Amino acid sequence: MKSYPIIAYNLQFFAKEGQGGEKTEKPTPKRRRKAREEGQVAKSNEISTALSFIAVFASVGIFIAYCFEKMKQVFYKSFQMFQYSETTDFHNPSFVSTFVSDAFKEVLLIVLPFMLVGFLVAFISSFIQVGWHPTLKPLKPNFGRLNPIKGLKRLFSLKILVELVKSVLKLTIIGFIIYSTLIDQMDLILNLFDYRVIEITTILIDFTVEIGLKVGVFYLVVAGIDYAYQKYEHEQNLKMTKQEIKEEYKMQEGNPEIKRKIRQKMREVSMRRMMQDLPKADVVITNPTHFAVAIKYDADVSTAPIVLAKGADLVAKRIREIATDHEIEIVENKPLARTLYYTVDIGGEIPPELYQAVAEVLAFVYRLKHKGV
Repeated sequence: MKSYPIIAYNLQFFAKEGQGGEKTEKPTPKRRRKAREEGQVAKSNEISTALSFIAVFASVGIFIAYCFEKMKQVFYKSFQMFQYSETTDFHNPSFVSTFVSDAFKEVLLIVLPFMLVGFLVAFISSFIQVGWHPTLKPLKPNFGRLNPIKGLKRLFSLKILVELVKSVLKLTIIGFIIYSTLIDQMDLILNLFDYRVIEITTILIDFTVEIGLKVGVFYLVVAGIDYAYQKYEHEQNLKMTKQEIKEEYKMQEGNPEIKRKIRQKMREVSMRRMMQDLPKADVVITNPTHFAVAIKYDADVSTAPIVLAKGADLVAKRIREIATDHEIEIVENKPLARTLYYTVDIGGEIPPELYQAVAEVLAFVYRLKHKGV
């Protein structure tokens, strides 16, 4: 008979997602929380770009007068500083430094409103998407990203190809928007030389604002589509395998084997304590063999009799043996023993509906003790 070499296969290697299998399960709240802490959220940068674009160009109409006034001040100060006089030294470094710093401050004041508008809109759009949960974890160095093999995989991945196609499409459409806007106003543009400088400036600003707003609206449409895709992709990335869910459950709830041993130890401790309290009982009510319940009544401690111990089968047998060793009366009352076993916890008081039955048993025991004395 011909023999063949035995090759061991690990079927997990055929799973789509490695050792854990295919990610088919919805992410748990813990998984979502951990991803959020690490900065992994469903967020589209296109939304921030689109809204910032619209807000900045819309604010041009609001701050245009302010910008013209500041620009006039810059030119006025510049001409004043460069006016010829005997005290002016154009080659003095301090003079050049003062001129540059003053000009920089004035230019900064001109662009500051637009910067603030763009920053506020970007911040608000990000806050609306993901809420307030700042984290520095994404900024921590991850040397795994320096792996050249993984880098090449990312470089030639489908995601990079999709991003490239998106960028080309966006540039093409933006180019068409600019082209169509200029074509519509071509007659006005060709006659710009007939206008004064201030009028030309106003017309060019109007063109710029119009183009900026159209591009911003286009970006907003793209942002809506991109946000839906980012949310879908984020949800897919958060999905878990059945094995991952089991491991997380073990981490949260504890190992079932350890929990079983803990419960067993607790039962043993409770049993020892119950057996230690048993000699204090006044009477043990039995079934006679299946159930045994030890009763104690002390008017100074409680208003009703208390169940010191109870058990079934082997535990009931042990209770009867201890009761015999300590000369505790054993009374057979099948209905009462069964009712006490199922309705009263160890250390609990007898319910009012059982007062009469338990009182009769205790009276019987007290009479026996009195006769024995």
